[in-house]
Amino acid sequence: MALTKGQRSFYVMTIKVAIAGARGKMGMEAVHTIIKNEGMELVAALDYKEVGTTLAALDEFPKQYEVPIYTNFPELVRDTKPDVLVDLTNPHFVYERTKQALLHNVRPVVGTTGFTDEQLEELQQIAKEKEIGCIIAPNFAIGAILMMKFAKDAAKYFPDVEIIEMHHDQKLDAPSGTGIKTAQMISEVRNSKEQGHPDEKETHTGARGANFEGMHIHSVRLPGLVAHQQVLFGGTGELLTIRHDSLNRGSFMGGVTFSIEKVMNCNTLIYGLENII
Repeated sequence: MALTKGQRSFYVMTIKVAIAGARGKMGMEAVHTIIKNEGMELVAALDYKEVGTTLAALDEFPKQYEVPIYTNFPELVRDTKPDVLVDLTNPHFVYERTKQALLHNVRPVVGTTGFTDEQLEELQQIAKEKEIGCIIAPNFAIGAILMMKFAKDAAKYFPDVEIIEMHHDQKLDAPSGTGIKTAQMISEVRNSKEQGHPDEKETHTGARGANFEGMHIHSVRLPGLVAHQQVLFGGTGELLTIRHDSLNRGSFMGGVTFSIEKVMNCNTLIYGLENII
């Protein structure tokens, strides 16, 4: 798209975006955000079943959203030629879909968690061979990214730490990707240490939560929650709490658009927005 200002002309590239998971709560928010963004064009939606020919045909979207819906990814790529695939689905399908996108030279921006270390290594290798970007973000909220960074800094001084992550009761994986990513970042500056009394015993299995190198991660699932996490650091005579709350799914959209723009200039896989913010 060419724009003219006075005697000067400059060009703004429109990023062509496809989205998987458009009918989900995060997906619907992302659809509205991308359509309103002047630097992006939503060219297609990918669904796992036949629901209609366009988003406009669905009750969830305005009638002017004439975005085609596909159930076959190669056909989507052939017809609409997206630059980026935003995946906001669930852990059951995200690995295969991310791999498929990379193999079709489409840059994935993934907000779904549940990857194994082996899967991440394979996707990293494919992205490297293809020399295209891929961003996998356990959390798109900028405040959550800062919370993880602050927690990593605090762990240098407070090695006694526990994580409590709280989400809506429809979330499929536990602990959350944010909880695991926080523990991984803390472990970079904290030696492995078993938290609590060396002789402690659970009288009910799971009472102390998941164990990550001696750190305990506790998962809460309740209606009314969106996405929340607090990291608790204990020291002699003091307690430090670092907390982040996403009060609605709009909190994630700044990170989604940032990632779409950023992935266009990457040539490798990036796991976690804290690596580029």
